[in-house]
Amino acid sequence: MTLRMFNYNTLEKVHEIEAHTDYIRHIAVHPSMPYILSCSDDMTIKLWDWDRNWTNSHVFEGHAHYVMCCEWNPKDSTIFCSCSLDRTIKVWGCTGNQTQAHFTMTGHAKGVNCVEYAPTGDKPYIISGSDDRTVKIWDYQTHNCIQTLSGHTNNISAALFHPTLPIILTGSEDGSARIWHASTFKMEATLNYSLERVWSIAVMKGSNAAAIGYDEGTVVIKLGSDEPVASMHSGKIVWAKGQEIQAVNLKLLDEGTAAADGERLPLSVKDMGSAEIFPQYVKHHPNGRLFAVCGDGEFVIYTAQALRNKSFGSALEFVWGYSGSYATRDAAGKITVFADFKESFSFKPPYSVDEIFGGRLIAVRSGDFVCFYDWTEYRLIRRIDVTPKEVIWSEDGSHVVLVCADSFYVLSHDKDAVQAAIAGGATVDDDGIEVAFEPLHEISDKVVSGTWVGDCFVYVSQAQRLTSVVAGCQETIAHLDRVQYLLGYLPDQSKLCLIDKELNVTMQTLHLSLIEYQSAIMKKDFATADKFFQQLPESLHNRVARFLENQGYPLEALQISKDDEHRFELATQLGKLQMAADIIVNITKQPNQAIPPRGKWKQLGDVALEQGDFSLARRCYLEAKDLSALFLVATSAGDAKDLTQTAKMAQESGVANIATLCYLLLNDAKSALEVLIGASRLPEAAFFARTYCPSELPRVVQLWKKDLSQVNEAVAECLASPTENGDLFPDYPLTLQAEKMFQARPAPAANQYPQFKDLVDLDVLQEIKTLGPDGFSKSLLGGASAPAPAPAAPVTSASTPVQVSTPVAPDPVPELAAAAPAPVETPPAADPVASSLESPAAVTADLLGGDDLDLGLDMGAPPPAEPAPTTPQEMPDLLEPSVNMHEIVWWLPPFNRLSSSSSSSSSSSSSSSSSSFSGLNI
Repeated sequence: MTLRMFNYNTLEKVHEIEAHTDYIRHIAVHPSMPYILSCSDDMTIKLWDWDRNWTNSHVFEGHAHYVMCCEWNPKDSTIFCSCSLDRTIKVWGCTGNQTQAHFTMTGHAKGVNCVEYAPTGDKPYIISGSDDRTVKIWDYQTHNCIQTLSGHTNNISAALFHPTLPIILTGSEDGSARIWHASTFKMEATLNYSLERVWSIAVMKGSNAAAIGYDEGTVVIKLGSDEPVASMHSGKIVWAKGQEIQAVNLKLLDEGTAAADGERLPLSVKDMGSAEIFPQYVKHHPNGRLFAVCGDGEFVIYTAQALRNKSFGSALEFVWGYSGSYATRDAAGKITVFADFKESFSFKPPYSVDEIFGGRLIAVRSGDFVCFYDWTEYRLIRRIDVTPKEVIWSEDGSHVVLVCADSFYVLSHDKDAVQAAIAGGATVDDDGIEVAFEPLHEISDKVVSGTWVGDCFVYVSQAQRLTSVVAGCQETIAHLDRVQYLLGYLPDQSKLCLIDKELNVTMQTLHLSLIEYQSAIMKKDFATADKFFQQLPESLHNRVARFLENQGYPLEALQISKDDEHRFELATQLGKLQMAADIIVNITKQPNQAIPPRGKWKQLGDVALEQGDFSLARRCYLEAKDLSALFLVATSAGDAKDLTQTAKMAQESGVANIATLCYLLLNDAKSALEVLIGASRLPEAAFFARTYCPSELPRVVQLWKKDLSQVNEAVAECLASPTENGDLFPDYPLTLQAEKMFQARPAPAANQYPQFKDLVDLDVLQEIKTLGPDGFSKSLLGGASAPAPAPAAPVTSASTPVQVSTPVAPDPVPELAAAAPAPVETPPAADPVASSLESPAAVTADLLGGDDLDLGLDMGAPPPAEPAPTTPQEMPDLLEPSVNMHEIVWWLPPFNRLSSSSSSSSSSSSSSSSSSFSGLNI
């Protein structure tokens, strides 16, 4: 039969050999030497050396039946054992040329299927499983069976010692896996996952996981806890590594070798000896001179300097009290309290006890609640209806944290009030003394481990964040790169100590002066707080500022903070807008500014606009290049200069809708037309030119034709131009004359709306036909009541195509042969004045109707109802603009009405646009 070797990184086969003449049952790889053992149904065991090109260096013969398993001895690299269906277990050596077994152990009634050495400890044990349904533990020094484990109902297929936990794992063809105690050999648990027969069990060194292989699948289970069994007091750490007790003194670390925050410390570990029991709990006495070890149903108290037994006893759990007393819980639920190593009293609560906790009071947890009892006598202090998995007391006993599954509670404990109630003979009901505890905070976070530092609770969350809590305010100290657990705090070094499951110790800085400062602020003792603040390094000022802000002291936080981002937030919150603007300028001057602080300018501009500081708002929006807000401010204030600047900025930025609307409000139709042409919106430009700039229509049509011919030349030829198809443009010469007349007449300003509102419904061409060109010109010019500045020169975009010369229209004008296409309907615009209290972005979005501009404009619709006059008392800000409101017009006349169907389809749109323009400036 064949052995195949693979590279486990690339999964590539590297070698193949014909190893045995029958089925191969098992292979064992040597942990340190280049050897592999293989055993087979041919009743032999072979040793292969891969350094010698996989040569077969030894063949071991001696079994009289199939060889089922072989394993190396972890304590002697040249020794291995094997088992066979001949009911024997043999021990062999691979040194020299000896191929005979050193010795044979017998005792099973049927064939042996599996064999394994005990991996750790000083016990020279081999475990074996057999078809006789038993598991046997052998001493390979005396060659005797010291224990037989019975309980399985079918053949044993797997048995092994766990490498770190004091347990034995066995598996059988009865479909069950069982867990046994490695010292007492009692069965602890039975696992059955209904996956048929168990064939193998494997564990990984350094992990508490175990894998069980079945007929129908594999199950991975977790055994025990990854949390290290360790305790620290005054810089001295004691931990359990298996049954070995080791100690570390952090105060002996060389200052020159101290690691930075989060880095592993170079520790000098001292072996104290082996514990008499397997430790599952280690905890220091409150004075640090003793520590207790609990496990295997027993407890032992040792001295901290040397591992000397001070006291011992039976207990499932052991907890220390604040004064040095301790309490134990037995299997029956009885709690016994000891003082000076002598039993003081004991009691059994009238409910099932799940767990006990030490500290200022004895905490006893049941299924739905936890009860606190006095250390001096059996007296209920308080019952609280939560089920904590941990109870953590502060050093002075004034606060306690109840750590639950998904959150934790911070409570204050008034021991003086409790003593007064007891001394006064207060009646104690089933809930205890009401004044004993007062809930302070409930925080939704999962706590892995925690400790108190003064009045600050520090904990490691399940998300591996090291967090501090002062007065309910959480602050992240550090993000941890792996699972770690808090050991305690070193006040002389201002360091938190943490440990991971591999017993690596790290530190994180937490200044005690900062904790004292925060506590003083909470107590409103500002004189003491100032004293501690003087001791803080400047690097902590930003943390102090955040804390002060959370406590409701933003002005003091602004004075302390060194972070410009935070100072900007505080200055904006306090209404110090000019300071906020200076902070933004400061941020801008900083090197390596990847992103300009436009968002902050926008935020400050919104606050300034809300508070009526229009000058600062304009500045902020200019810095932020917020065109929508600039448009709102300019139109609301009637500032033509700002509106012109906004139009130019919008045109340079390619925001055609804002630029077009600005030029329309400025009575600069040609500039609006150039914006449309520059944005390649040639169809809209053509209709706009026909309505408001008829002299530009031939040029726009030529540009449209040229652009459309690149897509479909036939469709482009269908476009009509007034210079080439005069019969399709009736009264075109009259529109040119009307355009000149209106250019000669000053445009009415917005505040002249009451005098000129009747002109909104004026049919220009009909009036020219009725009065004649000269008569209409006299009538139009005579109606001007106030001069207005001439419209600004057209602003031509850099992307505007080369202009096409406009030929003169022919004199004879035939009747209209075909109706022009109807303009696209424009959605109704919102009333800007009514919307001025909204955010600029929202108002502008309502005004402009989004990014797509539909300019089927026809200003001939009836005007809206005249708005009610507004008194200065109602709107003082809008009636005190920086520039005369006369500079923005309210009406741009259409010189050419479309066909009746087109006019009706666009009337609602143009009416809405007209009312928007006039309403902005009233």
